[in-house]
Amino acid sequence: MKEVEAATLSAGDSEKELEASPGKDVESSDSLIDLKQKEESTALTEKQHFETLEKESDEWSGISIDLIVFDTSKFTLKSQRSEEKKISKEEVVSECLEKTSFSLETEYVKSTRKKPLESSEISESSKMEKEICQDSVASKLEEEKESVVTPEKLKKTVRLANKGNISDNNASEPQMSLKPCPSLGTCFESLELNSIWSTIRSDGSGDDGAMMEEAWEKFLKSYVYYKGKPVGTLAAMDPIAEALNYNQVFVRDFVPSGLACLMRPDSDGGNPEIVKNFLLKTLHLQGWEKRIDNFTLGEGVMPASFKVLYDGHRHKETLVADFGGSAIGRVAPVDSGFWWIILLRSYTKCTHDYTLSEMPEVQRGIKLILNLCLSDGFDTFPTLLCADGCSMIDRRMGIYGYPIEIQALFYFALRCSKQLLKPERDGKELIERIDKRITALSFHIQKYYWLDFTQLNNIYRYKTEEYSHTAVNKFNVIPESIPDWVFDFMPLRGGYLIGNVSPARMDFRWFLVGNCIAILSSLVTPAQGTAIMDLIEERWEDLIGEMPLKILYPALEGHEWRTVTGFDPKNTRWSYHNGGSWPVLIWLLTAACIKTGRPQIAKRAIEQVEQRLSKDGWPEYYDGKTGRYVGKQARKYQTWSISGYLVAKMMIENPANLPIISLEEDKRIAKPKFTRSISF
Repeated sequence: MKEVEAATLSAGDSEKELEASPGKDVESSDSLIDLKQKEESTALTEKQHFETLEKESDEWSGISIDLIVFDTSKFTLKSQRSEEKKISKEEVVSECLEKTSFSLETEYVKSTRKKPLESSEISESSKMEKEICQDSVASKLEEEKESVVTPEKLKKTVRLANKGNISDNNASEPQMSLKPCPSLGTCFESLELNSIWSTIRSDGSGDDGAMMEEAWEKFLKSYVYYKGKPVGTLAAMDPIAEALNYNQVFVRDFVPSGLACLMRPDSDGGNPEIVKNFLLKTLHLQGWEKRIDNFTLGEGVMPASFKVLYDGHRHKETLVADFGGSAIGRVAPVDSGFWWIILLRSYTKCTHDYTLSEMPEVQRGIKLILNLCLSDGFDTFPTLLCADGCSMIDRRMGIYGYPIEIQALFYFALRCSKQLLKPERDGKELIERIDKRITALSFHIQKYYWLDFTQLNNIYRYKTEEYSHTAVNKFNVIPESIPDWVFDFMPLRGGYLIGNVSPARMDFRWFLVGNCIAILSSLVTPAQGTAIMDLIEERWEDLIGEMPLKILYPALEGHEWRTVTGFDPKNTRWSYHNGGSWPVLIWLLTAACIKTGRPQIAKRAIEQVEQRLSKDGWPEYYDGKTGRYVGKQARKYQTWSISGYLVAKMMIENPANLPIISLEEDKRIAKPKFTRSISF
C-alpha cells in the first residue's frame, strides 16, 4: 500500500510540474502520465498475484496422497487413468500464471489501442484472473482425489498381508500389489465390504480362506450315518474310481476327522457328537466274535474298518466290520486300538465330558486293548513284536519286527490310558503295570532307536561277536550292513528314530509317523525332538519335497524292492507306501513343530500343500522322488487328506489346540544317561 501511495504522490507531483512549466503540450503529457500510471499499477498487481499464488502452491505442496495399487484390473485401470489425469501442482500454477500474464498483456495492448484503463478496472481484472486460477487448481486436485482411493476408506475395506511401506507411484520404487485371488476375481468393486474382509482377513489373500471353505464342504459330505446319527467319515469320495473298501469308515483314517470336529468351534459348526458316536460304535464292534478261517482273534482287537449296509428284507441298517480278514495282507490292525484310546483322551480333554470315559463298558474296552499288549510272553524287549502290514503301511514293506510307528503309538496309548483308567478293582494293578512298561519302553527307544552323527559313527566302529553284559554291540549289528545312503543323509546337526531294531538288524529308514508321534507323546526328550526338527530342515528336499510329506525315506529299489515287497506293483519306488508323499501327514508334522517351538517349519509345509492339493482334487498320495505327480492309483477327494489339512490349519492358527493331541514330558520317567549329537 505504501508503494501505491508513493506512486500516486509521484504522479501528482509530475502533474504540478507540468502545469507549472510553460510551453508544454498539456494533452500529450496527460497521455504519458496515464500510461505510466497504468504500467506501475499493472506491475504492482502482478507482484501481489505472484506472492498469493506462491503461498497457495506451498500450501498444496504439503498435501500428500498415498496411493495403494491393487493387483486387480479395476483398480489398475483407475490408477492408470488417475495418473494420466494427474498434473503436477507446479505445472498448474505456472499454467495459471502464464494465462494471467498473457491476459494482462492482451489487456495492455488493447488499452493502448483504444483508451486508457482506470487503475480500478485493472485491479478488478487481475482479481478475476486470480480467482479463475484458484478454481482451476482446486478443481484439478478435486478430480485427483475422486479418482484415488483414500487410505481412510481403505482401512475399512482391506488389510494388506505385506506390512511394508507403501508410497506414491514412483518409477524408482517398486509397486506393491495383493496376491491374485480367485475368490475376488476381477470385479473387485462389485463385492461388499464385509465379504471382502471375511475373505482376506487371515493374511490378505483369499486363497487359503476359499480352500478352507471347500475343505469343510467336502468334509461334511463324507459323513456316514447309522440310524440317523453320524458315526464316522468315508475313506474317500472319488466319483470315478471303483469303491473297493474306500466306502468304509477306517479307525485310523477317522482320527484327523475326529480332531477336526473337536477343534472347530461350536459357533462355526464344531461337532464333538460324531466323535462320541464313533467311539461308542467301534467299542460295540470290539465285543463281536472275531474269526478268520478257524482262528479266533483276541477279545480286545479293534476293527480296522466298518460300513453301514441297508437290509432291504428287514428294512433296517446293519453294521459290517473288518478285523483284518478282508485286508490285502490279512493282518489284524495293531494300531486301531491305540488310535481309539488316543482319540478317547482327545475327546475328554477337549469337551471335559468325563462321563464317556468313566462308563463301565468304556473302561472295559481300554483294559481289553491293554491286556493284549501287556500280557506275559517270551519277549526280552519292552517293544511289541508285529507282522508286516499291521499299521498305516498295510502292505509288505519290511516293517516286521518292532516298527517305530507301533512302538510310538503303544507308548502314547499307555500314557493316555493311565489318565483315563479309574483306580478301582483291577484298575490299580493295571496302572502299576503301565508305569513299569512306560519306563522300560522309554529307555529302550531313546537308547537303541536314536541315531545321529555321533551314534552312526559309533555303530560304524562296532565290534561283533560280543558276549556277556559288557557288550557294546548288544544286538550284534554288522557294521557292513549299514546302507551307503545313510552316511550322506545324516547331517552333522540333527537326528531321528530309526525304523526298526531287532537282533542283527537295524532298519535305518526314516518313518515320519513314528518320529512325530514320539514327539507328541514325549517318548523322545525335548533335545531329541529339536534334533528331529533340525533333520527335517536340513533334508527338506528329501523329506518334504514339492508336496509334503514322505511317509518313509528312502524308497526300496531294484533287488531290494523285489525281495522285500515281493514285486508289489503298487509299492514301486517313490510310490504309495514306498516313498510316496501323503498330504494327510501335514497335521502330525504341524503338531510336532508347534510342540518343539518350530512353527515356521509347519507354515512352510502348509504353504506348499495349499499350492496344489485342492487343485489336484485332494488326492490320497503323490508319487515321485519330490512328490510332484498325483499317485497312479490315488483316490481323489480322500477324506483324511482333507481333514489332515483342516487340523493343520486350525492348529497353526490357534496353537492352543495342541494339548488335545499332545502330552507333556513326564519328569518321573527315568532317562538314559548318554550324549548324542551337537544339536543338543
